[in-house]
Amino acid sequence: MIPALMALAMAATSPAPASSVEGIWHNPKNSVAVKTGACGDRLCGWVVRATNEAQADARDGGTPKLIGTALLRDYRRSGRGKWSGQIFVPDMGRTFGSTLMLVDANTISVKGCLIGGFLCKSQIWHRG
Repeated sequence: MIPALMALAMAATSPAPASSVEGIWHNPKNSVAVKTGACGDRLCGWVVRATNEAQADARDGGTPKLIGTALLRDYRRSGRGKWSGQIFVPDMGRTFGSTLMLVDANTISVKGCLIGGFLCKSQIWHRG
């Protein structure tokens, strides 16, 4: 009984595994679905579904093929339920420094910032 309680206590204080953010996530407008998963020893996310409008916006921004594009790139754990990496914004054709935070089992907060963490924008994505 004691070893089982110790294991439970240790599990409760351990950081969330990367797999807790692995899955399919939808942006706030549900115009894009991103599948997150391992890319080497990092976490990445690729577009698996996009509306016609999102695809047209990406083309206008210089990204000819949105589906299959890595939006979330090279994220590494930076704290409990938090990852840091880069986010690619296809309709701007630019990559920004980013953090991803697990809010709960079905919600992540994705934040992208200009150099030095200024002028940031956050979105809440939901598991699909």
